[in-house]
Amino acid sequence: MQLSVLSLFIGLATQASALCSRTELQEITDAYIKAQVAGQPNLLPLADSISYFENDTLKDIAMGILVEPVTIDFNRSLYDTTQCATYTEVTAATNDHPYVISTRMLLTEGKISKIESAISDDGDWIFNATSFLSWTKRENWDPIPENKRDSRSVIKAAGDAYLDSWTNGSVKVPYGTPCARLEGGIYTGERNLTTNSCTMPVFPINFTITNRRYVIDPELGGLAIFNDFPFIDTTKPEGTPSTNFFRIEGGKIRYIHENTVCTAYNCGR
Repeated sequence: MQLSVLSLFIGLATQASALCSRTELQEITDAYIKAQVAGQPNLLPLADSISYFENDTLKDIAMGILVEPVTIDFNRSLYDTTQCATYTEVTAATNDHPYVISTRMLLTEGKISKIESAISDDGDWIFNATSFLSWTKRENWDPIPENKRDSRSVIKAAGDAYLDSWTNGSVKVPYGTPCARLEGGIYTGERNLTTNSCTMPVFPINFTITNRRYVIDPELGGLAIFNDFPFIDTTKPEGTPSTNFFRIEGGKIRYIHENTVCTAYNCGR
């Protein structure tokens, strides 16, 4: 009995230590934007043992995109106070080298212990930063009233269902109406802004979307899933870096952003 009680206290203490305040996470994303604009990663509170990944590849942060000054036209972030994680989507359409950058950061004791970015640019799947910027700026991602917020489990399940449905037509995805998907530079919402649906066809081959990493923000109804998307890149069929960014309202998917990095131009398609 004493051992069980002790284990419970240890578990609760571990869980409590993982929590961060929303303000702390907002300050971290603000610092990230400033660091990227300046091309100075030293503006970030980095842990000594920082793990830094670009497009699923571990690299020296001093050799990454954070040392490149980037003109940022628009950005949107999620704050996961339970996991002590952030997600930031950066659109740099007017930069000399246009990008859309999806970044997930993890904090440990107030320091950034991990950064992983999916960096899409010319040649990536149907990439068009100008179109992406135009559509993302029009979307409404205002905070959801507290009494109408979905739980973390509901938000996560909606995103997982969407990914699972690509090869399993029996999976029921909670699409809202309207629902708009921004993929590369194509926006389904332009067809009909009031009744459009994000329904996806079932792919003709079987595959499983693996290595899913999550950031969940109930206040914004937000979910980001980093994953390895197989099949789409003909030169990397085992999976290429991809991100899916969702807005969930009342248990229903309202917005989806998809950015997929290609090895060959337009993933060889």
